[in-house]
Order: sequence, then C-alpha cells, then structure tokens
Amino acid sequence: MSREANSSALPAIAIVGRPNVGKSSLFNAVVGRRLAIVHEQAGVTRDRVMATVVRDGRKFRLIDTGGLGLLAGEKKGGEVWDAAIADQVEAAVDSAEILIFLGDAQAGVTPLDQDIARRLRATGKKVLCAANKCDNDRIADEAAEFSVLGFPRVFPVCCEHRSGINALLDSALSFLPAPPPGQESEDASVVKPLNIAIVGRPNVGKSSLVNALLGEKRMITADVAGTTRDAVDVEFTLRSEGEEFPAVLVDTAGLRKAGKVDDAVEFFSAMRAKSAIDRADIVVFMIEASPDGATAQDRKIGAMIESAGKGLVIAVNKRDLRPEKDAELLKAVDRSLPALSYAPAVLISALKQNRFEELVRTITQVMTNLGSEIPTGVLNRVLADAFENHPPPVVGGAPLKLFYATMTGTRPPRIKMFVNSREHLAPHYLAFLRNRLRDAFELTGVPLILEAVPRPKKVESIKRRMKPKRK
Repeated sequence: MSREANSSALPAIAIVGRPNVGKSSLFNAVVGRRLAIVHEQAGVTRDRVMATVVRDGRKFRLIDTGGLGLLAGEKKGGEVWDAAIADQVEAAVDSAEILIFLGDAQAGVTPLDQDIARRLRATGKKVLCAANKCDNDRIADEAAEFSVLGFPRVFPVCCEHRSGINALLDSALSFLPAPPPGQESEDASVVKPLNIAIVGRPNVGKSSLVNALLGEKRMITADVAGTTRDAVDVEFTLRSEGEEFPAVLVDTAGLRKAGKVDDAVEFFSAMRAKSAIDRADIVVFMIEASPDGATAQDRKIGAMIESAGKGLVIAVNKRDLRPEKDAELLKAVDRSLPALSYAPAVLISALKQNRFEELVRTITQVMTNLGSEIPTGVLNRVLADAFENHPPPVVGGAPLKLFYATMTGTRPPRIKMFVNSREHLAPHYLAFLRNRLRDAFELTGVPLILEAVPRPKKVESIKRRMKPKRK
C-alpha cells in the first residue's frame, strides 16, 4: 500500500494562532502563490496545508494550520469543527521544528492568544511571535503589546503588503539545522513525484480515501458536504508489488453544481480543485456505487477531467452499502460515463479499506501507461491496417488519405497523423482510429491525443537549401 513519508525528511515550520489572524496570508506570502484559501470568514482553513519552500539555499516545509477556536480544556460553545481542527494543529506542532505564533496587532492580545502561547511554550520547541496587520507605524508600535506573552522578540508583519516577513523568516531559518552536505546535488537527481488528485462530488469519501491510503487520519472527515476547503497536498510513497514510487496525494473540495455554490469560500475551493486537476498526472475520480451509475454532476466532473487530458482511475466508493453484484455496478458505471470508457473502474470501500491493493495496482499501471512510447514503424502499420480494413468515409468530396504518423509526446501520449486534408476526417472515424490504437497498445486509463494535420504540399529539398545562390 502506501504511507506518508517523503516530506518528513525536511525540517518544518508551522504557523499557529487563533482564527482569522492571517495565517493563510502569511503562508501564501512565504510560498509565493495563493495555495491556501484566504477569506475574512473565520475557520476557512481546517486541514493542514503544506508546501516545500526553498529560501537562501535552505529547503524546508511550511505548514498552515486552522485557527484554534477553543481554550485549553473547553468542550462546548465552539464551532463544530474546532475539535477536529485542534487535532490537525497538534499534529502540525508535533512534526515541526520551529513554530510561528501569529497574532493580530489591530485586535491586540486576547485570552485565546495567551492560552495558545502557553500551550506552544509547553512544547519546549522554538517559538517565534509575530503580530500581523501592522500596516502603519502606530500599529507596528502597538504590536509590542504581544511581548506580555513572554517571547523575547515580537516581529511586526503585514502579510497584505508583505512587510516584515523577511526578518521573521531569517530568524526562523537561523534555528533550523544546517542542510546535509551535497543536498543540492541530491535534489537534482530526485525523481519527480507522481501527482495524484482525488476529485469528486461533495461527501463521496475523498478525504476518507486519502486517510486510508496514508494509514493515518491526515484529513478531517465528516458526514457534512464541504468539509474539505483547500486542495491539500500530501507527499508519500506509493508502494505496489514490491516497487516504490514518490508521489503527492491532493485531496480536493467537492465539486457541486455552479448554481449551488453558496459563498466565496466554496467558490475558491472549487477553483483549487480545478487547479489540482490541471497539475495532476493522474486523477482518481470518486463516485458512489449505485445501480444507476454516475449522476449528472459526476458526468460534468468527468468531462472536466477528460478535457484536461489526465490519466484517470475511477474509484467507485461505498461498494459495501450496495447489495448488487460487482458486474452490475461496473456495467452501470460504463453505461453512465461513456466518454470515460478508457478509464478502469475499481469498486472500493474507503471506510472499510476494501480492495485498496487493487486500486493502488491500477494507479501504478496507469502511471506506466502514461509514459508509453510507440515505435513509429509499429504505429504506422496499425493505422495502415485500420485504413485498409475499414476505409474512411468520403467527406468533403474526397476520401481521407494517411501519409504517415508519428508520436510527438507522452504523459499523455500524443500522436500526429499527416493526411491530405483535415476536412476529409469524419469525427466518428477519428474516434474509431483512437479505439483501434487503444486495442493495439496498452493505454488503459490514458487519454490519447490523436491529431490530424495536412502534409505540406511542397517540401524544399535540403540540398537546394544548402546550395549557394548564384550572384
């Protein structure tokens, strides 16, 4: 199976504080891109959001955490997510070498700030205190109020204007262990990890699948749609049949119909999910097992994945809740998602962790297929046989003629066919050729980009181009 592993070798810095003090803004400012969702609504960040950062030749993990909304020992009166968020923050604190406690200079020190500061000091780890929202000199001076928390220095910062952040980071990095000799050369030889995005409607079990694959409660789960907000990257090692592959799992927010997106937070969550699809190598598309197959919203998500040209595995979750036979449920998937017929479907139960070995094997097979290379000679023989045995229809007054084809790229495979005219290529014949290539080569789970381009009518001779012109 698989376990979270790769990122643990790097030293980590965790950002901690109460809700709505700007932790995600600081995280994005350091990372250099809007990775974590930022919104004035408290409690937007729930899961741990991580990113690898390189600064001044030093490589470390930066961890954004949810706001701690309850005092130590408080059980009632908090928001429904507070206990789960606190567990995520505790895990981040345990894994980090340096802690950045962030407060709000404009609001001043609150009882919750004092309680969090006490909890962080009790860890015995190095804690740096920063006061955010210092957007003018007067407030920057008032940030000194945070010195009552007992930290030797208070760093005034303004994440919105990116001021004061350099001094804070320089101080944090000074407490991290020196990088091992030869780290730069080792990093250059590291294989790029496989990026796997878990995508689907709300509440189909995406976070449960991530937790099961990792073997730990890495993501917050609940029977409430919209539990996951950010697209959360988790580095881990994918293990299948004795082989190991570095990988990154990306848990995403559930994608609802556009008309049912209630607020800005959900809108940005959907944008993060779509971005996760764009940067993924393989998408695990989760749907619920049903005799009716996929829903209309599932089909819309499937079309989004297909248009992105990504490797695809369909995870049919909650199989344990259905009395139907496997063959009936898989047939329903094929019937309801005809455009994704190239993708393998695996019946699983994320909650009971059933059939995970099969799912992992399928993911690794699709990974291998993404890099498939087809020799030009073999490719042209297969296409020539297809043209001979099933001649193309006459379109635009003339039949389609194939001169030759060549593979122009992988991940996903791209094939270019040189023909007499693209106008003579019927869409259904293009689909036929694509299916014929799938039958001939191992392309399960891989979108095949097959492009027809007209062969140049005149090709200037190389000898003629090299021949000097007469004066």
